[in-house]
Amino acid sequence: MQRLLALIIRSFFKGLIILLPLAVTGYIIWAVFNSVDQLVPWVPRGTGFFIVIAGITLIGFAGLKWSFGKVIFDFLGDILAKTPGVRHIYSSVKDILDSFVGDKRKFNRPVWVRTSEAPEMWRIGFLTQRDMTQYGLNEMSAVYLPHSYAISGWVVMVKKENIRPITTMKPAEAMKFAVSGGITTQELPKKRLTEMD
Repeated sequence: MQRLLALIIRSFFKGLIILLPLAVTGYIIWAVFNSVDQLVPWVPRGTGFFIVIAGITLIGFAGLKWSFGKVIFDFLGDILAKTPGVRHIYSSVKDILDSFVGDKRKFNRPVWVRTSEAPEMWRIGFLTQRDMTQYGLNEMSAVYLPHSYAISGWVVMVKKENIRPITTMKPAEAMKFAVSGGITTQELPKKRLTEMD
């Protein structure tokens, strides 16, 4: 009887492990789809999502390929960036988006940062400013340290001698490693695995 009960409990938790990631992923996809779809409420359900995606894509295409469109968007951006009260919100959101997906991505240089010498501890981060001399911090660099399981982190000033570039992970792999708390798995090419051994 105890073995049967233990098997049932193990099977239940195994079922959770299998189904929960699928359920959470499905719920997030549905929630995003539903939220975007409701931005255009006067069209049949489901159509609004594709209208919004198509509109964003066309605006992005105009900003990339159509010089007049780029001039218009830059002009509107300059107005918002100079409007009191609005400029702080606009500039902050734009800087954050540019850091992740813009042409001036900042989170593209993963590094190891030594945060303690005794005992020796290292954290994964992203070099955002190589030289902080203009701020009065000679021989220092700015590093962004993401928090695990959270869309947040710290910006710390670290001596350059305590920073090592990461050559065994791409930026996306490094971010995934940091956000997952280091439990993510990645398949490295055999050559890179040999270099690490």
